[in-house]
Amino acid sequence: MHDRRHSAEPDIESLMGQFHAYLSKKQLKSTRQRDLIAQKFFAAHGHISIEELLNLSRAENPRIGYATVYRTLKLLAECGLAAQRRFGDGQTMYETAGDTEHHDHLICIECQHVLEFQNDDIEHEQERVARSFGFSLVRHRLELYGLCPRARGIKGGWCPNEEQRKLSD
Repeated sequence: MHDRRHSAEPDIESLMGQFHAYLSKKQLKSTRQRDLIAQKFFAAHGHISIEELLNLSRAENPRIGYATVYRTLKLLAECGLAAQRRFGDGQTMYETAGDTEHHDHLICIECQHVLEFQNDDIEHEQERVARSFGFSLVRHRLELYGLCPRARGIKGGWCPNEEQRKLSD
C-alpha cells in the first residue's frame, strides 16, 4: 500500500500549458485571475474545496470572487485537469486530475479527513472481479469510510486531520 501524502510536486507549468491550450480551443481568454486560481489549485496538495481555493487565491488577490473560482474549477474539470469528488459529508472537493497517478480514498467519518492511497493488490482484485462478471473496466472509484485511530478512541491514537493542520501552520 502506498500513502500518497508525500507524493512528488505537480508539474504546474505543464498543467498550466494544458489549461491555456483548452482555453484557446474554446476561444476563451486567459486572465490573470483565472491563471492565479489555476496555479493555486495545481499547487494545492490533496483535496480542496471552492472556499479553500478562494481563500488561497484571495491571499494574493483580494478582489477574486467566489463565482470566478467556481467557473475556473468548472473549466479545469471540463478539460480533465480537475476531478470533482463528493465524500460522505456532502461537500464537493476537487483534486488535480489528468497526469496524476490513480489512487483510492480512505475517509474518516468523524474528522472528515481524506487519505489518498494506492494498493496494487486491490487494483488487481477489482480487475479480476470485473472480468469474472464479463466486464472490462473503463474507470472506477473506491472510497472506504471508517474511523481514524483518534476517532476510534485509541489511547494515544493520532488524527490525520490534526497532523495536517499542524503541518500547514
